[in-house]
Amino acid sequence: MTTPGKRPGTAESTTAAPVISLQHVRKVYGGAAGEKVALADITFDVARGEFACVVGPSGAGKTTLLRTMAGLAQPTAGAALFEGTPLRSVPPGIGVVFQDYGRSLYPWLSVARNVELPLKVRGVPKAERAERVAEVLTSVGLADAGRSYPWQLSGGMQQRVAIARSLAYRPDLLLMDEPFASVDAQTRFELEDLILRVRQEFGVTVIFVTHDIDEAVYLADRVIAVSKSPGVVTEIVDITLASPRDQITTKADPAFAHYREHLLGLVMHP
Repeated sequence: MTTPGKRPGTAESTTAAPVISLQHVRKVYGGAAGEKVALADITFDVARGEFACVVGPSGAGKTTLLRTMAGLAQPTAGAALFEGTPLRSVPPGIGVVFQDYGRSLYPWLSVARNVELPLKVRGVPKAERAERVAEVLTSVGLADAGRSYPWQLSGGMQQRVAIARSLAYRPDLLLMDEPFASVDAQTRFELEDLILRVRQEFGVTVIFVTHDIDEAVYLADRVIAVSKSPGVVTEIVDITLASPRDQITTKADPAFAHYREHLLGLVMHP
């Protein structure tokens, strides 16, 4: 078993340019009560095809970090690059899935129309839109749900719709902000396995923010641990568990418990 340890915040497994590169990112918010430093100094790269999870205590700035990687927030200092280009807004190559799937779906549109909407905005031809919608709904296990409305579906199924919509325009990078936090445990396990499968099927790079250490170990190739606010990267841990992963076999592996204990220590006692 590989012992977790500190390493530079770069993807050493590839010589290709990283999909995301954060270089000494600092984010400061101003207000009546004075400045608040959300991110102090964040540096790491994520390689193409990698599944990286970000963990840290509450208030560590994880959502701010994700918003910065999406181009939704600009760093106060440092640089955030997507495929070598500074992020000024959300580029077409990035898809984002949020925790609050209920607010991200339009209840008056069918499931298929919800998934189709970003493609329509981008001017994708109608026939191709229909093909892509059918493809991604099948991939997330909702092939027969296209005519349903979001409010007719369970929470887990609604989140599958949100994932399908993000995959429909074939992003290079999928950013996920605690996407499974609002569903029950069984559904969460199913969605974890789903995202591993579609990541493999579509070849998409994934950066996944979570509070759940077990989830991070189960999903990730690397886990990026962030300190309490103001956030800095305390350690980047390679996860070398065997693939494909299984909810029972993988979590029974002594290596899984070792990673879990190590990362829990980083989050609780940074």
